[in-house]
Amino acid sequence: MTQTSETAAAVEPPADGRGPARTRFHRAWSVAAVTFVTIIGAAAFRSVPGLFMDPLHEEFGWSRGTVGAAVSVNLVLYGLTAPFAAALMDRYGIRRVVAVALTVIALGSGLTVWMTAAWQLMLCWGLLVGLGSGSMALAFAATVTNRWFTERRGLVTGILTAASASGQLIFLPVLSWIVDTHDWRPAAVTVALAALAVVPFVWLLLHDHPADVGLKPYGAREFVPKPAPVPGAARRTVEVLSSAVRTGPFWLLAGTFAICGASTNGLIQTHFVPASHDHGMPVTTAASLLAVIGVFDVVGTVASGWFTDRFDARRLLAVYYALRGVSLLFLPILLAPGVHPPMVFFIVFYGLDWVATVPPTLALCREHYGDDSPVVFGWVLASHQVGAALVAFLGGAARDAFGSYDVVWYASGALCAAAALMALVIRRRPAAPALAAA
Repeated sequence: MTQTSETAAAVEPPADGRGPARTRFHRAWSVAAVTFVTIIGAAAFRSVPGLFMDPLHEEFGWSRGTVGAAVSVNLVLYGLTAPFAAALMDRYGIRRVVAVALTVIALGSGLTVWMTAAWQLMLCWGLLVGLGSGSMALAFAATVTNRWFTERRGLVTGILTAASASGQLIFLPVLSWIVDTHDWRPAAVTVALAALAVVPFVWLLLHDHPADVGLKPYGAREFVPKPAPVPGAARRTVEVLSSAVRTGPFWLLAGTFAICGASTNGLIQTHFVPASHDHGMPVTTAASLLAVIGVFDVVGTVASGWFTDRFDARRLLAVYYALRGVSLLFLPILLAPGVHPPMVFFIVFYGLDWVATVPPTLALCREHYGDDSPVVFGWVLASHQVGAALVAFLGGAARDAFGSYDVVWYASGALCAAAALMALVIRRRPAAPALAAA
């Protein structure tokens, strides 16, 4: 008996050896679903910085630049941890790394309720949550996609990337209501509990490799044995980087993704709520607009994954960045005390474009770097977070210095135009050899 397509059924060796058993639903989709829920649980913290900036300023007298600096530490560690986390997953397995990461996120968020000094904010928000969330970064989604899927990789990447936005969608309105009605401390505890709640699902349901349950990857025509654990995770991560930095596509991908982070996590996610509040908009209303971005981000990212399976990833990136830059140039004239149709249009548009850049960026990493692409993408993601960290800090500093965010919006729009040009000059490569041996 031959199996012609993994898209219709999965083959699993039966315990009694009497022949292949068939299932209608490939378990890769179950693993993807658990990964989706896990990223949602870890994404609760991504909703917090913009909501906490004003309460922390009012309670402790910390400047927005100080709070932005703590967010910057978080974002940098988030990015720098990602490539090492991808290698650690190769060494110790996805389940162990993710379970530990969720616990660290819960610890960091929970400890903030007792902080009284700015250095404690740096420790909890910056160090602990940065390390934990970095291990739950998009390199996690890339590892799951590469191991469990041969077909539909672009679509699955889009779905898993959208999980972060879904977490924002779920938690942001709730957390903003908690902050507005009670205090920022109960909101921090909510984030900690959300991360802990996902740990049992990860430990029980997140399998490391299709071979663990006797399956082929989704879409594969041959069984793929589980590779042996890769020792020297840190050494391999650095070796892959050492090889990647000798190639032009790496620098172009890193540069465009740094601008992506600057214009999303660093800019809108961190500063949109306080900027809207500066113009008289209630915090809960501004937070609800960010949640709407999360709604349309899911649509945009899944659609981008579908497009990536069918169109030139470089041209997709150029279109995404160009349109994002244009929208940011209009934002200063749209901010107002209330919500009006042009602002709604901006929110919908920005949501569709939010992380639509991830599937084509990951596809280009896979095209150029083959089996090492999760680690390379981890380093590219590090540049994303460095860009986000710079704007998270500089945006707060600019607000303190100039009394408004206008210069930040205009500068970010110009950067997005540069990213569009950079995407177009990335060369194509038909083969995707690995960069470095373990």
